This record gives sequence, C-alpha cells and structure tokens, in this order.
Amino acid sequence: MATSINKTVLLALAALSALATAACSTVAGAGRDISTAGEVVTETAEDTADDLND
Repeated sequence: MATSINKTVLLALAALSALATAACSTVAGAGRDISTAGEVVTETAEDTADDLND
C-alpha cells in the first residue's frame, strides 16, 4: 500500500515539474503554475485518502 502512495506522489511531482518547466515564463505564469500544482497535490491527497478508506 505504501508503495502505491509513493508512486502516486512521485507521478504528481513529475507532472508538477513538467508544468513548471514548460510554462513558467512570467511571474503571473508562475503563480498559475503553483496554483495548478496545489490543485494536483490536493486531488492526489484526496484520492489517496479515499483509497485508504475503502
């Protein structure tokens, strides 16, 4: 079970890194990227919590 969570977190971080690298050309762009990253982390945490509660 912990391995699945680690893989999920690793995938989320990889996606966030790709987003940050591809789209951070301005301060406003960086803010949007950080916001999107937060949403991805939140969704991943909620999905993981749901999986643990099943």
